[in-house]
Amino acid sequence: MTRVSAAVDVLRIPVAVDLAAVVVGALTGGLLAAREGFAVSGVLLLAISGGLGGGLIRDVLLGVPVVALTNPAYLPTVALTAMVTFFFAGWLSRATGLLIGLDALTLGFFTVIGAQKAQLAGLPVASVVLIGVATAVGGAVIRDVLLAQRADIVQPGPYNAVAALIGASLLAVLAGPAELPVLPVAAVVITFTSGLRLLSVLRGWSAPVAIDLPLRARNRWSQRRGRSPDDSV
Repeated sequence: MTRVSAAVDVLRIPVAVDLAAVVVGALTGGLLAAREGFAVSGVLLLAISGGLGGGLIRDVLLGVPVVALTNPAYLPTVALTAMVTFFFAGWLSRATGLLIGLDALTLGFFTVIGAQKAQLAGLPVASVVLIGVATAVGGAVIRDVLLAQRADIVQPGPYNAVAALIGASLLAVLAGPAELPVLPVAAVVITFTSGLRLLSVLRGWSAPVAIDLPLRARNRWSQRRGRSPDDSV
């Protein structure tokens, strides 16, 4: 089997898996809408953005037909998920641990699916990484915009875009220039990305923020010399 046909298999395996990931994304968006006291239309809108937003961004960037619109299963699946969320929001909110685990797994699958589609389109490594990350976090960004709040991925907190970025980079290199078998690479990347996301939530790891390297170096130098950095040199 050629590398390209193997990549196609990775994308075909999982129409059911892709739909499962869409369901989890839709649940997350719908629960946020329910907690905010939104009407049924708001729950449906946030469920669509959470479940299908990343795929919409991916397909638009790749210039291909939007899967969520051409495949008859996607929109009804999200609509059904939104209705479940609307009527069982309280019960779902109590299943926090399960949702955290499914959310991490969803991030891994969306990262791999997006990056693989970019590879099949013949894009360079950097573009493959971009598409993978956009697929993984695009829905959350759209959701946060609709909620009129700063996007979660740009704030300090558990790894989200960071995990997707590392995972997409691994896949782009290992299944690209390194020419390793696509199926094992995809499995490893899904496991790694999901695990990194989950560990960051459980252990309270936060994505790094911008630092002032010159100031830090000056402070360390001053401490070594036993003087305040504000003292004149």
